[in-house]
Amino acid sequence: MEKIITQGIVESYLNDFLKNTEVDVVIAGAGPSGLVCGYYLAKNGIKTVIFERNLKVGGGMPGGGMMFNKIVVQEEAIDIVKEFKIKAKKYKENFYILDAIETISGITYKTIKQGVKIFNLISVEDVVIRENRINGVVINWTSVEVAKLHVDPLSIISKYVVDATGHDCEVCRIVEKKVGGIKVVGEKSMWAEKGEKEIIENTKEVYPGLIVCGMAANAFFGSPRMGAIFGGMLLSGKRASEIIINGIKGGG
Repeated sequence: MEKIITQGIVESYLNDFLKNTEVDVVIAGAGPSGLVCGYYLAKNGIKTVIFERNLKVGGGMPGGGMMFNKIVVQEEAIDIVKEFKIKAKKYKENFYILDAIETISGITYKTIKQGVKIFNLISVEDVVIRENRINGVVINWTSVEVAKLHVDPLSIISKYVVDATGHDCEVCRIVEKKVGGIKVVGEKSMWAEKGEKEIIENTKEVYPGLIVCGMAANAFFGSPRMGAIFGGMLLSGKRASEIIINGIKGGG
């Protein structure tokens, strides 16, 4: 029995990995914006893989606000909430209360069912670049990174890379350091209203082949953080997918 278990796990994992060594889009980070971006990409027939450095997916969403596992979403994002069939209770003005665990579980489930492959415990440590365009990522096990082992990485080829790594804006910082041509400003202190407005404006292609979304977009352009309101994250993920869909299907 033990032999079959081991063979089944290794064989099926490697088969999945080999199928995703060349894709249309690589997303770094399986937080809410990265997952939503992946969902809408796959829904439009674009082959997408997500690499998440942590054991769990969801970024900060499962923790809600200060470990009260509830989140707030504003009216502008409620159609996305309905797309994922997540319950939302109207609160005050144009705000809704959602269960944080139900929300991230629902988004993750539908994203996987839509055809997105998620690999957790894998970190993006570099990018692949050809003629001043990002053409993929360089990956390694997160455990290798944590243990500071000298183990050479592998690469994944893609048409676009999405930095959905959150506050740290990790992929953009790699490009800033190794490639040049961009500058990560860094996020500002809490101002939810301003941050929620600017996150959509900040979701864009910041270097050929490199899109920022979610909190990484605000960190890149120096906008404020927002706390446990997640409408902007969802809208940013969808907006990132629209940019890429236009780029791929429009011949960009």
